Amino acid sequence: MTAVPVFLYHSVSTDPPSWIAPFTVGPRVFAEQLETMVDSGLRLVPLRMLVEAQRGGPPLPARSAVLTFDDGFADFHSTVLPLLVRLGLPATLYVTTGALRGRGPADDVFPPESRMLGWRQLVGLDEYGVEVGGHTRTHPQLDTLSARRVWDEVAGCGRELEDFLGRRVTSFAYPHGYSSPAVREQVRAAGWTSATAVRDAFSSAGDDPLRIARLMVRADTDRDRFRQWTLGATAPVAPFPEGPRTKGWRAYRRMRARLNVPYKAVS
Repeated sequence: MTAVPVFLYHSVSTDPPSWIAPFTVGPRVFAEQLETMVDSGLRLVPLRMLVEAQRGGPPLPARSAVLTFDDGFADFHSTVLPLLVRLGLPATLYVTTGALRGRGPADDVFPPESRMLGWRQLVGLDEYGVEVGGHTRTHPQLDTLSARRVWDEVAGCGRELEDFLGRRVTSFAYPHGYSSPAVREQVRAAGWTSATAVRDAFSSAGDDPLRIARLMVRADTDRDRFRQWTLGATAPVAPFPEGPRTKGWRAYRRMRARLNVPYKAVS
């Protein structure tokens, strides 16, 4: 399988709150990473092109890559978007609807010092090549919830976005990258046609469109590792089955949830 890097970013900021700092990239580093992608010969394509190829549609151009951003931090609009527009790069932005500002009090999703996008800032992003996708309503670990709560998070997020934007929204991302076969079935039933995980791996045309592998770019992702990713090296290529460690980690988190002492995931 040809490796397709699907890059996952969160915040791009010089002064992030401490809770998201390990997953934050500075604006200068982010600009350098975009330049590294372009200089390496990668062709940044919309997520839908990867999904179409995974579903048997047209093959991807050689050396394709995809940009994604999770949660909906305010710096996407102020810092990320101008750079994407300047370079003509498409991206997918997955927003946690309960954390967005501007439609009544925001839910207590992220710590109070978090700076999140407003609903109105989602309007018109498609004109700049940015697809808006869903990231649940309150950012839970979906694979530890009851079926009813999963449906509320997955389907409810989609309804809220479609009611506001006035168009269909089809791309979803699992909070913390966590899913399970049962969760993925609910995502499919809710009408999402793709869903991204993490997996710290390359995606491919053969990857599962409801569990697309991504490479998370963190504060400690150094230049050499990032450059290797742009060359298709130093990470496995999906699809590959869940290993015992992943299954055991899910069982541990479910046990803690049942005991009402849930594991506090960060990203």
